[in-house]
Amino acid sequence: MDPIPLVHASLGERELAAVAEVFASGWPAGQGPKGKALEDQLARRYGAGGAVAVSNCGAALHLALLALGVRPGDEVIVADYTFPAPAHAVRYLDAVPVFADVRPGTGTVDPESVADLLGPRTVGVIAVDTVGLPADYAQLRPIVDRHGLFLVEDAACAVGATYQGREAGALAEVACLSFHGRKGATSGEGGALLSTDPAIAADARLRSSFGIGSIFDSSKVVGLPIPEFTEIGYNFKLSDIAAAILTVQVDRIDELLARRNAVAARYAELLADEELLTLPEVPDDRTHAWQTYAVTLDASVDRAAVAADLRGQGIGCGHGTWASHLQPVFEAKQECPVSADLFRRHLAIPMHAELRPDQVERVAERLRAAVRAHVRPQRT
Repeated sequence: MDPIPLVHASLGERELAAVAEVFASGWPAGQGPKGKALEDQLARRYGAGGAVAVSNCGAALHLALLALGVRPGDEVIVADYTFPAPAHAVRYLDAVPVFADVRPGTGTVDPESVADLLGPRTVGVIAVDTVGLPADYAQLRPIVDRHGLFLVEDAACAVGATYQGREAGALAEVACLSFHGRKGATSGEGGALLSTDPAIAADARLRSSFGIGSIFDSSKVVGLPIPEFTEIGYNFKLSDIAAAILTVQVDRIDELLARRNAVAARYAELLADEELLTLPEVPDDRTHAWQTYAVTLDASVDRAAVAADLRGQGIGCGHGTWASHLQPVFEAKQECPVSADLFRRHLAIPMHAELRPDQVERVAERLRAAVRAHVRPQRT
């Protein structure tokens, strides 16, 4: 039987045609016409004061913290249960990531945990829309406002999701998106910083290009303008090739998300009565982007054996995401028990817009059989 991959990008003829336009233009590098078009498109979609297209979401997080003035020794509270890019971004600036535990049902950061971690060196909070589900911003906002902290939305996984009727990516003064190959809109790699404040976007744009303005813009000026390096910056630009792909993909977000929603709904039907796993929770006030469909296995189930079983049958699966505080690089001394438990028990099964109904049924059937076959014996 044909393999069923965990992820698959929905790229086709429209994206190829957009790339061909870039080839014909003679400007494949960053900050050219396609990059500008993408930034305008994102700013309109998210109602942002500015949008900056960059090489990946990790770069966007790094630029966001620079623009917000994070300094060595500052503490930034970060959601623990996530790919640890937020904590990496904090460490890039020699600041200290402080890991906040998450809610057991949603895996999103627990506002009570955030409040408990506030200290004299706390300067901000990075909330994460965990594997595509927005965090509890209505509860986080009063906490950060009361203490004069910044709030960054890591919406890497959540393109197309909503919270109380607002789109993920527009839920904080600064938001960061990812366009990695498994996301709802993709160019293989890529990211964006969105900000309600045009000054923050301008700061990020300058630093994303070694601290100088657009070479494409300066090449159009009559004479010989010579850019000056006014900041220590980075090479975080997104190529116009990738930007061209994304102008098509962003237009397709709703279409591709509808297909992911259909897959999620079918999984819910097929697995609803399986007592050895729990389905993803989506509160009534938000919608899911379904970057990942992660079930929570009963504690009695041997997850590694289930994964080996599924992969042996050509069905992709993964562990979900990370309990960041457990990663050796951070040497964290704190505990996040809910995050650690989800890290042990989550199992991601195939989720993308190209899944066929028969493949979804096959995944559910084989998953059900695998979890039943790999229950650990009870100790006596």
